[in-house]
Amino acid sequence: MEKQELIEMLNRDLADEHAAILRYLIHSYLEGEDTPIGAKLLSRAREEMWHMHWLGMIIGAIGGEPDMEPAQYPYDPTNRATILKSYVDYEKNLVPHYEQEAERVNEPHIKRVLLREAWESEMHAEKFQKMRDKLTEEEAAGMPGEENQLPEALAEMIQQSVAAKYRQMLQTLRDAWVFQDQGVEAWQRMDFSMTKMKQLAHSAEEIAENGLEPDLTPGVIDRGRSFDAAIDKAVNELKESLDLHLKLQSDPEAKKHGGLMSNLDLTIRQEKYETEELQELQKKR
Repeated sequence: MEKQELIEMLNRDLADEHAAILRYLIHSYLEGEDTPIGAKLLSRAREEMWHMHWLGMIIGAIGGEPDMEPAQYPYDPTNRATILKSYVDYEKNLVPHYEQEAERVNEPHIKRVLLREAWESEMHAEKFQKMRDKLTEEEAAGMPGEENQLPEALAEMIQQSVAAKYRQMLQTLRDAWVFQDQGVEAWQRMDFSMTKMKQLAHSAEEIAENGLEPDLTPGVIDRGRSFDAAIDKAVNELKESLDLHLKLQSDPEAKKHGGLMSNLDLTIRQEKYETEELQELQKKR
């Protein structure tokens, strides 16, 4: 298989795994991460993150550009039972898909990764089926999510935080994959992406607990090939999101939500830390 054909194939897989992450995360947030259903969905989402990471690392290592746009995830939103049935079908379809792709490639590592994606997708299908089978009649017929109790302006600010953190997370992941030759400095980007994932979760949970779907749209991902420029962009984006979070922290309506304020305080501290780390890196380069 020619390199460009391989990159295109792996990018389609990347988009499929990305779609699965979003679907399971959103559903988990709507159920509540501290509920049995929400916790299991979050666990599946984290496993899909590994799937996406393995593919992204391969694409970056062979000189490709990871496509950070998720595919569509087809599912029946009628109730919990139909939603979980859709998850079973989605994961089952990935099994022969990855097995067939593995037969087309010769590089041993890539072949092993594709085969692992296949048998882990089969495991996911089994786990989703068990979740569906264990639903009570009331749970099966019901839907995740509660009524919205957030004022519109506050909800909009929190959604801005969700979108900003999601975009930053994708950018740092992309940079870590593409700039692997930078060694430890590139892995710092990966480390920061994990922090951003938790920051995203804090805001997304607040939105989802009020029955709203978090705004997980990728936004514009920079595809530049200059690591220095990527660091400059990261600093600027951190400053923008820090300004947003400081504004949110001082909002009278936001102050009525203790959990939100606690999470905001942590996020602000982390963003200041990341900014200082990146600014020090700028001075060294």
